Amino acid sequence: MAVNLEPPRAQDLLPVAGLRLGTARAGIRKPNRRDLLIAALDEGTRVAGVFTRNRFRAAPVLVCEEHLAAGLPIRAIVVNTGVANAGTGEAGIASAKTVCAATAGALGVGTAQVLPLSTGVIMEPLPVERIERAIPECVADLAAGRWAEAAEAIMTTDTVPKAVSRRVVIDGRAIAVTGIAKGAGMIQPNMATMLAIVATDAAVGPDALQYLARRVANRSFNAITIDGDTSTNDTLLVVSTGRAGNPEIVGEGTAEFAKLSGAVVEVAQLLAQAIVRDGEGATKFITITVDEGASREECFRVAKAIAHSPLVKTAFFASDPNLGRILAAVGNAGIADLDPARVGLQLGDVVVVEGGSRAVSYTEAQGQRVMKPAEIAVRLTLGRGDETATVWTCDLSYDYVKINADYRS
Repeated sequence: MAVNLEPPRAQDLLPVAGLRLGTARAGIRKPNRRDLLIAALDEGTRVAGVFTRNRFRAAPVLVCEEHLAAGLPIRAIVVNTGVANAGTGEAGIASAKTVCAATAGALGVGTAQVLPLSTGVIMEPLPVERIERAIPECVADLAAGRWAEAAEAIMTTDTVPKAVSRRVVIDGRAIAVTGIAKGAGMIQPNMATMLAIVATDAAVGPDALQYLARRVANRSFNAITIDGDTSTNDTLLVVSTGRAGNPEIVGEGTAEFAKLSGAVVEVAQLLAQAIVRDGEGATKFITITVDEGASREECFRVAKAIAHSPLVKTAFFASDPNLGRILAAVGNAGIADLDPARVGLQLGDVVVVEGGSRAVSYTEAQGQRVMKPAEIAVRLTLGRGDETATVWTCDLSYDYVKINADYRS
């Protein structure tokens, strides 16, 4: 059961001019469910991508990178769920390209103008024939504003579709930003099987768009973790159709870029948080903020060390204030010159640690009270500087083991 997460309402999701979406039931792994998505992009659309750093990168990731590097305008994205097409070697790459070719043929564009995304079970062959048979159904279904159906079509173990929209005014033009994402397990993006597409009708230059994609990833999807496993398929695509008619945004230092970046980052953060809220077996949504660091990087490293610790995560599941586990995780974060005597820890409104040791005012009853709610805020201070970073995670429950033990069945 997702933690305080409701399915998106179709009427709340903004169409993005220049982008149409269509879904189909291809029967890739399970019958009678949406499992194939095509996003058709108008001429003039630009796409930037950020991908997994896992060395066993999936075939669709490799093909996406190849097609983006070719420099041709991207005209379509095709996404399948059920089979990740990872650990499949040259045959997997050939399968991904066959799907691209079939999509391209149905849309009248070039094969290298299609980006393939896949999610699901690793090391199983992609059922290309089923996908090819369902592509015409996707194309016939293409329409603006089908974001809710698109979010449903890319789910695997997700229990709730994930889609968010925002609107911002730039140069007097109303700009739409809409995104979808999937993910509930194997989540520790490093740019699990996490996929996200965030689209805007703003006109954005190619360099600014790639910079925006990296910025968005670092402030959203790279700031979440469910189980510490980086997937073979992690992909974030940022799409700019340019149909809003604003003067092209070409520099990341401009006021226009700042406005667009703010909206896109907000959409991506809400999607990333939705992934954590829907974490496999999750019962708690936990925000970890590390302050007073010498750099944002070390704050981020400490926050991730806390978020990754199975001992910390199981304590949150049980509402057990065994909070020395958090200090142990901080000490293992690799900050060589960390002074424990300057470290502070607060959970919600409860001060737990001052000056590196248990606060005089802290009681076990306070710790139990603050760990019981479904949403918990953790704040750690390092006493080393002015930098800060935030990471979102969830607890680790019995159901996480059950879900992943039965994932292939």
